[in-house]
Amino acid sequence: MYIQMLIMNELKSRLKVKEDITLYKETLLRILLSTNTIKNRLLSVLKPHALSLEQFNVLRILRGQNGNPLNLQDVQERMVSKMSNTTRLVDKLIIKDYVKRTQCSSNKRKIELSITKNGLDKLLELDDIIDATEKQATAQLNTSELMELNKLLLKIQ
Repeated sequence: MYIQMLIMNELKSRLKVKEDITLYKETLLRILLSTNTIKNRLLSVLKPHALSLEQFNVLRILRGQNGNPLNLQDVQERMVSKMSNTTRLVDKLIIKDYVKRTQCSSNKRKIELSITKNGLDKLLELDDIIDATEKQATAQLNTSELMELNKLLLKIQ
C-alpha cells in the first residue's frame, strides 16, 4: 500500500494536481504518458530523415507487400494510427520518391501504392536505428514482464 501511495504521489506531482486520482484514471494516464514517451523517442530518430511516424508506418506496410501494390484503403486499415489524411501523407511520400502511385488495371477507380527502391533503401537505413530505439524503450522490463504487459494491454484493446 505504501509503494502504491508513492507511485500515486509521483503522478500527482508530475501532473501538478492535489486531488487523488482513481486507480483506473491513473492507469490510463500512465498508458498515455508511456505512449508519448515512446512516440517522442521514435520521432527524434525519424526527424533527421524528414519522416513522421505515420509515413514510416506506411513505408513498412508497403515493404511487407514484397513488391505487390496495395490500395490506399488497405494501407489505411493496416496503419497503427488510423487517420483521415492518409492521401496527403502518401502524397508526401510520393514527392520524396519513397512511394509510387498507379491506377489499378482491373478497377480504374482504385489507386494502388508501391514502395520504390528509394523507399526500401530508406527503411534499410532506419531498420537498425528503429530497432535499437524500440529495445531501449522497453529495456527496463524483462521478458516475463513484457509478456505480461502485452497480455494486459491486449485485454484493454
